Amino acid sequence: MNDFSRRGLLKATAAAGAGAVVVPGIAAAEAPGASAANAVSTGPEHGKCAPAELTGRIVRPEDSGYTDARLGWDQLFSHYPLVIVFAQNTQDVVNALTWARQNDVAVRVRSGRHALEGWSNVDNGVVIDISELKSVDIDADARIARVGAGLNQEEAVTTLAKQNFAVTTGTEGSVGLSGATLGGGFGFLTRWLGMACDSLVGAEIVVPSGTECAKAIQVDLHNHSDLLWALRGAGNGNFGIITSLTYKLAPLKSVTYLQATWQGIDDLRAIFEAYQRTAPTTDARLGTQLEIHRNQIFLFAVLPEGTPEETKRLLDPILSIDSPTVTTQVDNWGKVYADFQIPIELEPANWKFHSQFSSKPFPGDAIDIVDTFIRNAPTDDSNYFVQAFGGNVRRSPRGGTAFPHRDTLFYAEPGVGWGKRSDQPGVCDPLTSQCQAWIAEFSQALRTYVDGAYVNVPNIAQQDWETAYWGDNFDRLRRIKAKYDPHNVFQYEQSVPPAVC
Repeated sequence: MNDFSRRGLLKATAAAGAGAVVVPGIAAAEAPGASAANAVSTGPEHGKCAPAELTGRIVRPEDSGYTDARLGWDQLFSHYPLVIVFAQNTQDVVNALTWARQNDVAVRVRSGRHALEGWSNVDNGVVIDISELKSVDIDADARIARVGAGLNQEEAVTTLAKQNFAVTTGTEGSVGLSGATLGGGFGFLTRWLGMACDSLVGAEIVVPSGTECAKAIQVDLHNHSDLLWALRGAGNGNFGIITSLTYKLAPLKSVTYLQATWQGIDDLRAIFEAYQRTAPTTDARLGTQLEIHRNQIFLFAVLPEGTPEETKRLLDPILSIDSPTVTTQVDNWGKVYADFQIPIELEPANWKFHSQFSSKPFPGDAIDIVDTFIRNAPTDDSNYFVQAFGGNVRRSPRGGTAFPHRDTLFYAEPGVGWGKRSDQPGVCDPLTSQCQAWIAEFSQALRTYVDGAYVNVPNIAQQDWETAYWGDNFDRLRRIKAKYDPHNVFQYEQSVPPAVC
């Protein structure tokens, strides 16, 4: 069953593995003695470390695989790092962070390569890529899973589903599990299980130590609980480098997956009104997404442990509008999830999104704005995506989370994709200015009807981004940042800065 997704097409990717190698420093930026020491472990809290070496799978500009290693999913952004370290274990991450600090080199953290403003990459810096940390340890009796931070969402969903377990993830398989979770994370199971970060009960994270060192610490409800709170919604490259994640699991044997398709968008207002009246308040098991393109409208739904008849009944206020084509599939969640993925190579090269939360139903004027902009969309890969909240999103887990948008009615996202993929991104595409202008004007036109934005879908032009992403939690996040990263090693355009006394 091949479907559209909120970015035009749902996607999948294959996992890659490699053996570990040791590289004795980087000549272009090597500090005195940087290649003279063995692997660095945790250093003194307030002192210096022995000179560090880079270990793991190292890719440098002169290597044949450099282009593939540096490119992200969104080819609108193109950066040239000094070195890319594909960590094979936690010690590789400790070594890389220590080396970067000793050599005064900028650091960025990367997992699934879906950073939507290109902030997981950096020119002339070190990219620490944890995508090859793919271990999985499931305790079925305790319903706990500890997984490597390099899993993407499809790998996590399908692996857990083999033992009839699940956690909340987003719908796009190639997105990194850690990045999605640490920003909040939502998808078809959100109303049933809460946000992805709600199931996060522990993590291993590499943080700065002293003036130039690094160390790995264990975080849970009993150890560094303040940092666990921060990682649940603001952990994306702000405090350290996650190497493993521990989740509480939910039993899940089967789901019903439904897709409804309306040809044309003449019924948009009626469908949208019915959706926002029904989807956020119906049975908390039912997860839904509405996707509006310039020629079609799609409704996707997943009902855990439900039947097609029950799913259709819950959605009847929407499905009764006109005569949509409706299909259903009943199967293991991993099978369903894998079936609606589409390969990345079939997607456009360039993407831009704006994120929005709405705590109130859209009035007719707002829906008409959506209608007008979608009819004038610059490409077929342009859309307006809506995800119903409610249900168990409103219940915060033990220990709380930094994710603030608990009371939202729905999440929405104008998006646009354009251009063909190549190994030479960054070449000016004639559609770029038109697509960027369209989405900026679209988002601005809806501004009075929405409140807040989603940190996993950032926008460099977002006004008051600190409170848009994190609301009243921002000051607390700054204090936690000052505790774990006082020297602001982990910084990018919209990172959390440490509090200053």
